[in-house]
Amino acid sequence: MKKPVYGMILGAVLGALDGLSSLVSAPETAPGIMGIVIGSTFKGVVAGLLIGYFAVKVKSLAMGILFGLAVGAALAYAIVYLQSLEPNSPGYFWEIMLPGSLVGVIVGYATQRRVTASP
Repeated sequence: MKKPVYGMILGAVLGALDGLSSLVSAPETAPGIMGIVIGSTFKGVVAGLLIGYFAVKVKSLAMGILFGLAVGAALAYAIVYLQSLEPNSPGYFWEIMLPGSLVGVIVGYATQRRVTASP
């Protein structure tokens, strides 16, 4: 399996778990959990694709982890920013940033460690 595909699959799984974590960190989000999980899964797929392509080009574990952190944090911050535009929305900065960044770090590590089979 190629690194971008591996990153997308891992990102989707971890993104779904990231979305489900909102039930623990902010139980009042339960009515909108389906949208949160779908959005987090999509965010994980995008992050996994970007991180997977980076892992193909750059063969450095440290750089892969840092790039994963940067991508995960950037995508999570985009969600925080969009949420802040809604009137009367409660601030969930850390509840979004920490799991989103962690997904990026894990995917960055895993895609760098992934060995692709030669054809």
